[in-house]
Amino acid sequence: MIERAPERQYQKVGFGLGPTAFYACQFDQRFSFCLYVPTSYRPDRSEPYPLAVIVHGTNRPAMAYRDRFADFAEQHECVILAPLFPCGIYEPNEIHNYKFITWHDIRFDHVLLAMVDEVARVYRIDRERFLLHGFSGGGQFVHRFFYLHPERLRAVSIGAPGVVTLLDEERDWWIGVRNLEETFGQALNYDAMRQVAVQMVIGGDDVDNWDIIMTPDSPLWRAYWMPGANDAGDTRVARLEALRASFERAGIPVRYDVVPGVAHEGFKVLDAVKDFFHDVLTGDRTVGAAADE
Repeated sequence: MIERAPERQYQKVGFGLGPTAFYACQFDQRFSFCLYVPTSYRPDRSEPYPLAVIVHGTNRPAMAYRDRFADFAEQHECVILAPLFPCGIYEPNEIHNYKFITWHDIRFDHVLLAMVDEVARVYRIDRERFLLHGFSGGGQFVHRFFYLHPERLRAVSIGAPGVVTLLDEERDWWIGVRNLEETFGQALNYDAMRQVAVQMVIGGDDVDNWDIIMTPDSPLWRAYWMPGANDAGDTRVARLEALRASFERAGIPVRYDVVPGVAHEGFKVLDAVKDFFHDVLTGDRTVGAAADE
């Protein structure tokens, strides 16, 4: 008689363990999310599980990013949340919507926070302060989310944003932050921002700029163009360096990781992101400590 190998026992809880399906956000069902829940998850654990939110770029590969964090989730007993913000909301060919936080009557920061709350109603996670990473379009979203909700973040990893909002109090949103309170109803909280571990990460060869140079008649950027749109630099590398400089002038330390030989390839910088998040979760690195220190 052949003995059957014992089946792995997964606790049936919430949306499930391991990789989940996409679920509609109940706050606004135009948007959805998927999760990776570590298979060791137990609802009666005394400490809440850390949460890492991974935000897709323009092509929306949310599930692929979730899957690439499965090993991290298992190693660190960390829940991964990957939101999906589809193209074509209100306008059929519109692809940028979420990157600038607001689009028509939508506040994408509020949508994301609602997703976190919905997950927290099912799983025992640390909803108060989570990890946040985004690359390219996701990098645009996460640094602007950081300006509005630093108190909700333990760490933020800003990956190769093509268009940046500098901490420049001499220019209006979205180029700078002079009128941020008028635009969003809240002022910058620099003290809270300095308590968040910040990483900026980019490939060393990320220099193509065909899709980031704005002009008033550009079909890609017509809705967002404003004078000074390209002042931060001609490439993503230059723009991220400008963003870093604006943070450091504001007293916000930045860990700055350049991955050699990598162009605009989000999956290829994830080892650096995981290393940063590992250090944050294990306490191996102080807030904002630079990678080359």
